[in-house]
Amino acid sequence: MSTQHTQSNKSPMTLHNFLTVSDHNRDVSGMKYIYPVISRRAGGVSIGINLNVNNACNWRCVYCQVPNLSRGTPPAIELDVLEQELRSFLSYVLHGGFMERYVAEPDRHLKDIAFSGNGEPTSAKEFPQVVQLVDRVLHDFGLLGSNQPDSIKVRLITNGSLMDKKTILDSIRQLAKCNGEVWFKLDAGTKEGIARINDVNLNPQSHIERLKSCAAVCPTFVQTCMFGLDGQPPSEADVAAYIALVSQVKNEIQGVHLYGLARPSLQAEADRLSRLSPAWLEGVAQRIREHGITVYVSP
Repeated sequence: MSTQHTQSNKSPMTLHNFLTVSDHNRDVSGMKYIYPVISRRAGGVSIGINLNVNNACNWRCVYCQVPNLSRGTPPAIELDVLEQELRSFLSYVLHGGFMERYVAEPDRHLKDIAFSGNGEPTSAKEFPQVVQLVDRVLHDFGLLGSNQPDSIKVRLITNGSLMDKKTILDSIRQLAKCNGEVWFKLDAGTKEGIARINDVNLNPQSHIERLKSCAAVCPTFVQTCMFGLDGQPPSEADVAAYIALVSQVKNEIQGVHLYGLARPSLQAEADRLSRLSPAWLEGVAQRIREHGITVYVSP
C-alpha cells in the first residue's frame, strides 16, 4: 500500500493475479477513491469507497491494516472525481473484463458498494453529498430498486463514533433508502477493553446509544473483531461483558458479524496479535446466539 492516494498516472488494475480476501490494497485500481476487494463477509466482489485518502482516522484500532495511520479527518472530497471513478469502475465490473481477469470464478458476483477504506467514512464533511451521489449513480446503472434483479447493497462500515450527529443520522436515513446497511463497530464491552483495542476513551453505554440511534433509521449489524493478545484470547470477563452489552440491542440490530484477523496489522502492536481458532470464535458466537441474536462468523 502507498501511504497517500493520488489521482495518479497509474493504469487501472495493474496486478496480474486474482484478488483474494487477504489483499485489500486500496491502490489496486489506480484510482483515488474507488477500489475493489473480495469480501469474505459480503461473499463476493465489493467496490470500496475510500474517503480517508490521507490515512487519517479518529480511532486507532490495534488490528488496523492501514499503513502510517494518523489521527484526524479526511481532506475535502473531490465529488466530481469520485463520481467519474465510480461510474467508470462500475462499467468495468458490469460490462468489461474485470471479473474474468481479476476474480476467481466462485467470487464473480458484485455484492455491494461499501463505504470503508483508510479511516472513518462519516468523518468526511462531504459524506452526506457522497451518499446522494452513490444513490444517483446506482439508480442510473439499474442496481437499485425492489424490481431490479441485480439490486445490490450499499454498506457503511463505521466505528459509529459520529452517530449522535444529526447530519450523519440524516445521511443514514438516505442510505436506508438506497438498499443501505450499516456495519457498526463494537469490539469490547468495557471502557478498558475499548481503550486497549480501539485506542479511544469511550463509554460503552454511550456507544450503545449511538448504535440504537443508527439502527432506528437503517438496518444495522454489529461488527466485532476478536483476536489473541500476547498469546492469550480475550478473557472470560471480557467476553461476558461484550455479550452483556450486545444483548442490550438484540431487538434493534439485524445480527452480529464476528470475525478474526484476516490480514496483518500495520500498527505498533502487530507482533502481539494472533488469530483465534475457528472453534474458539464459534464458541463465542453460540453464546451470543443463546440471547436470540443472529451471528455470522468469519474466522
